[in-house]
Amino acid sequence: MHNEQIKILTASLKRLLRRGATKQLINIINKTHMAELSLAFSELSPGNQEKLFNLIEDPEQIGLLFSLLDEALFLEFVKNVSFEKLVEIFDHMPSDDAAALLTLLDEELSDQILAKMQKEESDNVEQLMSYGEDTAGSLMVTDFIALEEEVGAKQAIETLQNKYLDVEMPFYIYVVDSYGKLVGVSSLRQLVVVHPEKPLKDFMAKDLVTVRPYTDREEVARLVSRYDYLAIPVVDDDNRIVGIVTVDDVIDILHEAATEDMLKMAGVGEEYIETQTVLRGTRIRLPWLFASFLGGVAAFFIIGGFEKDLAKITSLAAFIPVIMGMGGNIGTQSSTIVVRGIATGRINLQDFRNVVLKELAVGLILGVIYGLFIGVIARLKFMSEPFSVPLAFAVGLAILTSMTVAALVGSMVPLIFERLNIDPAVATGPFVTTSIDIVSVYCYFSIATRLLHL
Repeated sequence: MHNEQIKILTASLKRLLRRGATKQLINIINKTHMAELSLAFSELSPGNQEKLFNLIEDPEQIGLLFSLLDEALFLEFVKNVSFEKLVEIFDHMPSDDAAALLTLLDEELSDQILAKMQKEESDNVEQLMSYGEDTAGSLMVTDFIALEEEVGAKQAIETLQNKYLDVEMPFYIYVVDSYGKLVGVSSLRQLVVVHPEKPLKDFMAKDLVTVRPYTDREEVARLVSRYDYLAIPVVDDDNRIVGIVTVDDVIDILHEAATEDMLKMAGVGEEYIETQTVLRGTRIRLPWLFASFLGGVAAFFIIGGFEKDLAKITSLAAFIPVIMGMGGNIGTQSSTIVVRGIATGRINLQDFRNVVLKELAVGLILGVIYGLFIGVIARLKFMSEPFSVPLAFAVGLAILTSMTVAALVGSMVPLIFERLNIDPAVATGPFVTTSIDIVSVYCYFSIATRLLHL
């Protein structure tokens, strides 16, 4: 439904731009959220993008549009924007968004823009740019509400109305002592339900969750997600609040982290395919596919070792795909659950025993169920053959073994890699699938040959 709305919006913009219907275009701009307009903007030709851009008068709206555009499109488009216009836009942007975009620009141009911006705003942006890209400091907003603990509820409300009108996230009032150190936090709801003269220190929450400017941004996202906060305060080594990380930035982090982990697990790098060159895409995928290639070669030699048995009973070959497939699938499921759990903070190394045993039990139960299914199928298919009963038992046991071992490997490997400080998302996929293929084939032929010989 949303995609259909974007298509309609894009078609309307193209039609109105072609007609030069300025009044109608301005009306659409004023009524459309920049999140939707940014998607339609990317579908327009460069000429139409420039025409539409020139109709947006509010620099804050342009700043929001810039922050929502794809990185490559933003860098290409700003080449045609005048320097004075860029300074005005960055002056009206939230400091965290301004810092993120300025780091994308040429260093010389970025420095020139900062030099022309209002001093207070440029100081805030430069401070954010001084932190590492993946830290809380690079994400935080320096506009927040901080009041002393002796301030009463009524006075706090009046201060909000007079002094903090432009604060991006006015849902929390951070409480500081006479030394400027963070001692508590109050929500707006608490502020309006207490007695007007009651000081903040009497009803503020004291069990604070804070982060440092150099805390990894994914850790910040996990904390916000775990405690359902709308923002989390960033404090320095003296416990003075220097900024807040807001929930909108956290959503972006979680989205990027999930996408990054999925791409890593697939062995295709951390970038979307449209941002990769052919050479880079080939270079990234080559080592992971080579790992799968080695697993296939190993499976080939294992099967070759049972060549005589396979020649006697060719029916054994018919069940190789299903045994490898079932083992590979449950191994991938287990590893995906554990990798995602580690990424979101829901699983840690202390949970090793419980996680592994749980996945092992799941693999065992599923192995019994599907082992019975495939055993019955093998018995019915080769009912007229004298080896049908041992073949049915062999195939069933092989499925059971393959799925149990796969669940065990799939749950253990990510936790072991995490313990060794190796990114589980990168290494788990190829290691698990390759090892399970080898184990599945070996277990199948070992079980089958022994039962059939008996």
